[in-house]
Amino acid sequence: MKQNDKTEMDFDNKSDDAINITHTESAEGIQELPDDTAKLKAEIQELKDKYLRQVAEFDNFRKRNARERLELIQTAGKDVIVSLLEVLDDCERAEKQLQASDELGTMKEGILLIFNKLRNALQSKGVKPMQSVGVPFNPDQHEAITEIPAPGPELKGKVIDEVEKGYYLNDKIIRFAKVVVGK
Repeated sequence: MKQNDKTEMDFDNKSDDAINITHTESAEGIQELPDDTAKLKAEIQELKDKYLRQVAEFDNFRKRNARERLELIQTAGKDVIVSLLEVLDDCERAEKQLQASDELGTMKEGILLIFNKLRNALQSKGVKPMQSVGVPFNPDQHEAITEIPAPGPELKGKVIDEVEKGYYLNDKIIRFAKVVVGK
């Protein structure tokens, strides 16, 4: 046991010596720092500089990201609007023809061409109509306007009529179908 006590004391003495080696005391009793402090101060300054640059870089990234997001939101529908402008031009031409002509057959054909062009323009942008009539009522896809007695037992709980068509945009519902449900 005495030997263990001696090693513990030696260890304590060594740690005291280590403290005395790194710090020297001046005549007034104030501790002076070793010569490595200049290196440490330079390293601290360098790390502070790196930190400030990282903070500034992140702040610039955040501002740039917010600016790009705002631009994206403002121009998100541009492609759809541009494709619909062609249909609007066709509608204006059809309006002029309606006022100038009395032929119903050609007017009807022209209007149907415009409707088909509008449908194709929207489908090319990912818009699909929702098929609702005859399918079971689903509150995640349909908005029930009213319930009426079902004409047959096979139509109970199913959509009987569609008041307003629902639409998907890239398989995500953008407008719910307003329907009449059989009870």
